[in-house]
Amino acid sequence: MPSLKPLFDRNRKWSADIKARDPKFFERLAGLQSPDYLWIGCADSRVPANEIVGLLPGELFVHRNVANIVVHTDLNCLSVLQYAVDVLDVKHVIVCGHYGCGGVHAAMRNDRLGLIDNWLRHIQDVMKKHHERLAELPDESARFRRLCELNVVEQVLNVGQTTIVQGAWDRGKALEIHGVIYDLHDGLLRDLSVCVKSYAEFTEVYRQTAER
Repeated sequence: MPSLKPLFDRNRKWSADIKARDPKFFERLAGLQSPDYLWIGCADSRVPANEIVGLLPGELFVHRNVANIVVHTDLNCLSVLQYAVDVLDVKHVIVCGHYGCGGVHAAMRNDRLGLIDNWLRHIQDVMKKHHERLAELPDESARFRRLCELNVVEQVLNVGQTTIVQGAWDRGKALEIHGVIYDLHDGLLRDLSVCVKSYAEFTEVYRQTAER
């Protein structure tokens, strides 16, 4: 597999560097997976989940798809969520979007890209829901940035409405859902100030976000 040789070379160097710093690292990693966080992020290659939050392998459970969407018919995402909450016992679910998201931009412009158009309909639903507030912004660039943020907020609410999360809250599990966004221009995460910690909070958070 000569075309992948550079990747194998980099992998060997990465492994050697890790073992030089911590000879027992892979031994511990192979023995147990016990992350506190589930990260639901965009598949964009410029947003590497572990790296941007400074966590090592084993410290962050990750699900990624185009435009960090959570829908109740996506059994892949729901299976990851259920495993993280019920088996790994994570304490935090983080939905992370990013400015400059190609999926959000395509949805905003109603591009015709193929099969993915059906997936991006979910973002167009978000855009229609917040049409009046988006229309108040001064230009397309501002609307694009705001839609990236609103998409994260909507997905936080979608996570909170799953039977998985609501069942965990009913059992008294301490589980928080957070919405954050990543800026490609400076490498920084920004808190979108939407956090749901219990079923009792959910209705109020939903009302507040609808008014933003």
